[in-house]
Order: sequence, then structure tokens, then C-alpha cells
Amino acid sequence: MADKIKFALALLLVAAGVAGFYLLSEQATVVRVLAVLAGVLAGVGVAWFTEAGRQFVVFASDTIVEVKKVVWPTRKETLQTTGIVFAFVVVMALFLWLTDKSLEWVLYDIVLKWRS
Repeated sequence: MADKIKFALALLLVAAGVAGFYLLSEQATVVRVLAVLAGVLAGVGVAWFTEAGRQFVVFASDTIVEVKKVVWPTRKETLQTTGIVFAFVVVMALFLWLTDKSLEWVLYDIVLKWRS
């Protein structure tokens, strides 16, 4: 129950920061943006101490570990793969166009005799 109250308080702090942006419409833009940042930081600070916040921190750290394991393709591999995809798209477009025109010829010229 305490976590739900903390999370609700965090949401209220973020909402207060956004409301401060509009309530301070007469102030400089920097002050308005700082109001939003203060609300968001305060909300994150309160949410950090909830169970969901702790789970998120663990999840984020696990995500960083997994991203470090990824083997990213080189520029050459990326360009080769992109070229293969483009070539395949062109071949498929030609195949579908030829299929469409062939069916059109068979149906309209041979079967229905609409163009003769």
C-alpha cells in the first residue's frame, strides 16, 4: 500500500511540474522548463524508492549488460544486406507485375475477349 501512495505522489509531482510550466507563463522559458524538470526529477526520486522503481533499475542494468553482448554489423555488412534487400524488392516487383499482366492478358484477351 505504501508503494502505491509513493507512486501516486510521484505522479502528482510530475503533474505539478507540468502545471508549473503553464502557471509560470509570464516567466522566462528557462524558468518554465526548470519547473517541469524539477517536477520530473522529484517524481523519479520518489518512484525510485518504490518496489516497481527498484525492479526497473534492475531491469535497466540487465538491459545494458545484454546490449553490450550484441555484435553489431560492420558498415560493409550493412551495405551488402541493404543491397540484397533492394535487389529482392525489385525482383519481386517485376515478378508481381509480370504475373498481373499475364493474368490480365489471359482473362481480358483470351477468356472474355474484351480487347479484340
